[in-house]
Amino acid sequence: MSNIGTAGTPERTPRPDYRTPLKRVRGLGSAKSGVGHWWRQRLTAIVLLLLAPWLVGLLVSFVGADVGTARDAVARPWNAIALSAFLIAGFWHAKLGMQVVIEDYVHVRWIEVTLQVLVTLVCALAALASLYAVAHIAMTAVPYSS
Repeated sequence: MSNIGTAGTPERTPRPDYRTPLKRVRGLGSAKSGVGHWWRQRLTAIVLLLLAPWLVGLLVSFVGADVGTARDAVARPWNAIALSAFLIAGFWHAKLGMQVVIEDYVHVRWIEVTLQVLVTLVCALAALASLYAVAHIAMTAVPYSS
């Protein structure tokens, strides 16, 4: 007998999932990118920890110095490169941290998306402005003599 003209759909049984629980979740965070985000945040934290003592030392060396001396110190190539790396790592780390806070504590989707875009724009603009300032100081400083 055929089922032509009968109402409804035939019942289907779901396929069994033979994967282990570990296999089902391996490599998948809540947004399927959690592990990468976690590693980037740790990497930026390590870079900041390595560069923070240098920055404190540089800032302490400015105590009692005039603006020209401070400008010359920032304009030195290694100082400008290290300061730029610190700024990039710092703003990237701040963006990643704020992203986690927003994802965890903002529960209205449109507000969450708006805040994520705002944080990304603010961090990007602040990083660009800071890098421009360091580049401007480094490029316009009078060459120093050691």
